[in-house]
Amino acid sequence: MIKVKNEYVNREISWLHFNARVLQESVDKKVPLIDRLRFLGIFSNNLDEFFKVRYATVKRIVDAGKKGKSVLGGEKAKDLLEEITKIVIEQQARSQEILESIEEELKEENIFIINEDEINENQAEFIREYFFKKVNQELMTIILNDLTEFPLLKDTAAYLAVKMVMKNENGTPNNNRYALIEIPKGIDRFIVLPKEGDKNYIIVLDDLIRFCLDSVFTMFEFESISAHMIKITRDAELDIDNDLTKSFIQKISSSVEHRKISDPVRFVYDKSIDKDTLQFLKEKMNIVDTDSVIPGGRYHNRRDYMGFPSLGRHDLMYEKIEPLPVKGFSMNGSLLELIAQKDYMIYTPYHTFSYVTKFLREAALDPKVRAIKITIYRLANDSQIASALVNAVKNGKQVTVQIELQARFDEQANIKYANQLQAEGIRLIFGVPGLKVHSKICLVEREESEGIKRYGFVSTGNFNESTAKIYTDYTLFTSHEGILKEMARVFDFFETNYKIHKYKHLVVSPHYTKSTFMKLIDNEIANALVGKEAFIRIKMNSLTSYKMVDKLYEASRAGVKVQLIIRGVCCLIPGVAGMSENIEAISVVDKFLEHPRLFIFGNEGDPKIYISSADWMTRNLDFRVEVGCPIYDPDIKQELLDTFDISWKDNQKARIFSANQDNAYREKTEEDTETRSQFALYDYYKLKLES
Repeated sequence: MIKVKNEYVNREISWLHFNARVLQESVDKKVPLIDRLRFLGIFSNNLDEFFKVRYATVKRIVDAGKKGKSVLGGEKAKDLLEEITKIVIEQQARSQEILESIEEELKEENIFIINEDEINENQAEFIREYFFKKVNQELMTIILNDLTEFPLLKDTAAYLAVKMVMKNENGTPNNNRYALIEIPKGIDRFIVLPKEGDKNYIIVLDDLIRFCLDSVFTMFEFESISAHMIKITRDAELDIDNDLTKSFIQKISSSVEHRKISDPVRFVYDKSIDKDTLQFLKEKMNIVDTDSVIPGGRYHNRRDYMGFPSLGRHDLMYEKIEPLPVKGFSMNGSLLELIAQKDYMIYTPYHTFSYVTKFLREAALDPKVRAIKITIYRLANDSQIASALVNAVKNGKQVTVQIELQARFDEQANIKYANQLQAEGIRLIFGVPGLKVHSKICLVEREESEGIKRYGFVSTGNFNESTAKIYTDYTLFTSHEGILKEMARVFDFFETNYKIHKYKHLVVSPHYTKSTFMKLIDNEIANALVGKEAFIRIKMNSLTSYKMVDKLYEASRAGVKVQLIIRGVCCLIPGVAGMSENIEAISVVDKFLEHPRLFIFGNEGDPKIYISSADWMTRNLDFRVEVGCPIYDPDIKQELLDTFDISWKDNQKARIFSANQDNAYREKTEEDTETRSQFALYDYYKLKLES
């Protein structure tokens, strides 16, 4: 067993190690080549969001003159900023190496990403025409030298910092002029050039603009011209004002607008930029020591690699799976009639998300349905969920939607949907003061011969058709009266939040989630202490609550066997003598984003099983409305035990959490069969259909 100095891994550092696992996918030969490039994009996108939120939070602590040790796992905020910057610089350098390596492999597949110095005559003609037809009119170009105030740079937009070495009358260099060109977002970042034989050619938009710089700056007499990329990242925290004359939508809208001018927290630049250009920019932008200054590669906003063109090369991408139906849960007839008889579970994307939209469509048309209530956190751009709800209200149903306007980075989209739904006559609820509503629940009330009967579903993920194709999530459909009566109480709480309800079945934050799970852990501890079998199996996105970590340490010391599958941040350190020797923890990062929250407690051979919208993070336990739901159906309980077991046996994409924090892959032993859990889960559900 190993020993450690601290009981916890710092949350921000653990997050960076999670993103390192994403970066690992871009070098894993088991991942198709173009998808490896897209994982580089995911890594970059994740890092942008990290600086907007987590780094910005720590920087606020420093700016306020505080140390922040109590909320940062014992680390001083200023020291943590320095450590983060050091790790990010190393990761950025590694990602650049990986990008160059992938580009070499693409060449072997006759795919060439060329720059402005590698363009032949035919390509030059195409590029010039493309530039003047599609790019030139979209460029925002600013000459910097004579400005009294530096222009406001957009959050995470990419800019070319242009340096012109000017001529004087006798042709000798005189002085430098500087300019910024904003890379247009409305144009594809990767431009596919005409194919030459079997060879595919792609040029990045940045390089296409570099090639045409002389056309942009025709009015200047310069000796030479160069362009290097820069970008900044701004604090994404919403500062909501207390103006009582404004509606909540107006307040959120105003805060989102203010985000555009919030403080910068990261400045990234091409490390080959001229020193005088870099110095000019830093002085003009007032970049200070507490900002994270990151030397990077030639291209920023690598998140755009998530949309790298396929070029018809399906052999270089993951094969798309066909989502499966659930045995016995036919969409040909009435889902409500089937749910009245028993519970059903879907596990997307292995199962089709169409069950959710079919359920709502049926409720919208059913003459006996009186009311539909649903929580919304993130919707798809063209949402069938929203369409079904509008359809319902047009058919005379009472439709109530609790929409979370503060869903991070989806605020504008949700404001737009809120206005649309309200205009259609849907009744909207805008959350609970001081709490985000993160629960994923839907309740339908239907008038039947014996009175009002309830139907509903509860999920671990968003009601979003787009993410349901790439996020793994459980959704339970039920007509269990006890569960659904309590679901109705949750909706009552949204409106009369001074009244705290009691729950026998549901596990609801902020009032009961922590205490309920503490009691369930205590039960396993009690069983272990008297020699009974005791175990805890948990699958979730993040574990950052120190109180829950301490409770799991207590369980480990009592002899409870704890297995954790945590995709992202894990502040717990497993395998430490006297602290966590009975805890094992892994992370699975693969084709799909692991998103479900599943909690299994041994309970003397009769496992208690819950699905939930809540991770074990302080925000989810204490500052959000979350809903966890017990699983009572024996077949579904067994299914969840099976799916956890399949994930736990992963020896292809599972990384082990340890004090070393080195993201080591779990090794396959001679006795083990090769298990790649996401592929095995699809096979598991195919077999269930055949049985």
